[in-house]
Amino acid sequence: MKGHHRLPAVRFRARAADPAAAGQRGFTLIEIMVVIIILGILAMYVAPKLMGRPEEAKQVRARMDIQALETALKLYKLDNGVYPSTEQGLAALVQKPETGVIPKKWRQGGYLEKGKVPKDPWGNDYLYISPGLKGDFDILSYGADGVPGGENENRDITNWDTE
Repeated sequence: MKGHHRLPAVRFRARAADPAAAGQRGFTLIEIMVVIIILGILAMYVAPKLMGRPEEAKQVRARMDIQALETALKLYKLDNGVYPSTEQGLAALVQKPETGVIPKKWRQGGYLEKGKVPKDPWGNDYLYISPGLKGDFDILSYGADGVPGGENENRDITNWDTE
């Protein structure tokens, strides 16, 4: 028969029950145990360092929150030409102000992802002053004690102090 092509025969091979016999290799029990031991040793050294510094972690989180608030404020100004006033506060980032300079191009949905102004890691509101004493605006947390000044965990965290 001209023009008729035969399809090649397809042959199926049964897979071997033993993966090593099929050219595949898995992890041995010893290899898995070595990995677990290494992870255990790392956890033994790293976990106490992280767990022993909860106040330092809170300060880092406060700095990150302040940076996020700075970014949101800059976007607010980009849209509206001004920063929110001290009276409007950080709430202007999540709800359109109805007093002071009313923003004409306020972004629907606000300027913060979660739709609310975060509290500092110690449960207090971040302080916002505009115009600021150190720049266009000041954002600060008074730290663990909630009062100005202090050292260590009570240290103030601000948007102008980069430490």
